[in-house]
Amino acid sequence: MERKFTEQELVRRGKLEKFKELNMDPFGDAFKRDSFAAEIKDKFKDIPHDDFESREDIVTVAGRIMFIRKMGKASFISIQDKTGKIQIYISINDVGEDTYALFKTADIGDIIGVKGKVMKTRTDEVTIKCLEYTHLVKALKPLPEKFHGLTDIEERFRRRYVDLIMNEESKRIAFLRPKIIRKIQEFMEQEGYVEVETPILSTLLTGASARPFITHHNTLDLDMYLRIALELPLKRLLVGGMESVYEIGRAFRNEGMDPRHNPEFTIMEAYKAYSNLDGMMDQTERMYRYVAKEAVGKTKFNWYGNEIDLSKPFKKISMTDAIKEKTGIDFKAITDVNECIKLAEEHHIELLDHEKQYGHIINKFFEEYVEDTLIEPTFLYGHPIEISPLTKKDKDDPRFTQRFELFIGGKEFANAYTELNDPIDQLERFEAQIKERDLGNEEANDIDMDFVEALEYGMPPAGGIGYGIDRFVMLLTEQESIQEVILFPTMRPEEGKKKDE
Repeated sequence: MERKFTEQELVRRGKLEKFKELNMDPFGDAFKRDSFAAEIKDKFKDIPHDDFESREDIVTVAGRIMFIRKMGKASFISIQDKTGKIQIYISINDVGEDTYALFKTADIGDIIGVKGKVMKTRTDEVTIKCLEYTHLVKALKPLPEKFHGLTDIEERFRRRYVDLIMNEESKRIAFLRPKIIRKIQEFMEQEGYVEVETPILSTLLTGASARPFITHHNTLDLDMYLRIALELPLKRLLVGGMESVYEIGRAFRNEGMDPRHNPEFTIMEAYKAYSNLDGMMDQTERMYRYVAKEAVGKTKFNWYGNEIDLSKPFKKISMTDAIKEKTGIDFKAITDVNECIKLAEEHHIELLDHEKQYGHIINKFFEEYVEDTLIEPTFLYGHPIEISPLTKKDKDDPRFTQRFELFIGGKEFANAYTELNDPIDQLERFEAQIKERDLGNEEANDIDMDFVEALEYGMPPAGGIGYGIDRFVMLLTEQESIQEVILFPTMRPEEGKKKDE
């Protein structure tokens, strides 16, 4: 494959000959460091400039050169490690002519190691006076200019490695995300859950309403799905007696991409024996506060222009009451589906053939009139049975189920059930899904007979919930695009580039 190089890239490649002359590997070897930039600056920030004359604080650091100011026989550079930047002072008098000559071949972007004495400049900046200079890696591509290089948002996400070098906010999010997940795991362990792993490949489409990715198992000559949810394997573990289980993992949905959706995303599903919908509400409210405080240190966040306060009690409202508040229509009092269809027509709500049912019409009204208005954390409960195939019925009105969704800032964050553990009812729900598929619902579930048989052994009463981890991270980092919180989001191919280029 023929490649074209810029003038700067050709100059950098030309410098590789210098390393050959010195019998050095331009792409380095292991290097032992004992300190990081942020630690050094924090440790020595309050020590007066003049005190360093009598101190001998020796540190060894490594990082990428981000700035060079050459001044004849002495120079200042700035290197960046994972904690931040620190200034280095390098002089021919301290490192010798040969080493200084090697340093003069350095470019911004190169990775180096430095052993030196901590000092302060006249401007009171903590600095390392270089005593030993080690070239580690030659960068063959120049970094983009600080204010002009990565202005194309798609380019930032496509070349995340450059974005992390140049963008402190991207790096902050990259390190904060795993901290958030660790705090979720910490909370779940305190609640008595055990973390497990379940299959990503499946022969059945179950657990949620979504279009799947399809792959092929060569040895078995079998088409398989990438999972769209984690639910049914985890509930099998309740049957097996594990009682409180959860998994944090990737799920895959072959659907559109926008600032809130990525085809592969991270979810957590949790199932607790002898709990119910109320238990899941209580757990969720406490977990959100715990993780916000422990990982970020605050409970108020600015998101999509709204102040979200996780410290206040979360609001609770039924789906039908929420619709009634916005439209005046009381769907709970309506029993004739034809009346519902007429209301949809009057409100210009389009219905597909499989949506001309009581529950689907209610959901359409919710999406049209209510969803975007749920700004403060809100538990929306009482979903119709048609859109909740894995949920226990409401004892008082079997048209509805014991289910809630958590909405924040007009976006869905979690989906919870009092789990359906009646195998007869479950099979009937699966069969209803097949009928919907025949009417054109591409997201309808398959019948999982093994799961039905598992329920026949007896699953304890349970509460279950699925959390969108990416969206939770978006809230806690105050980002409005899911691509900001996923290190490698799915991207469209670059225009004009072939797959093998």
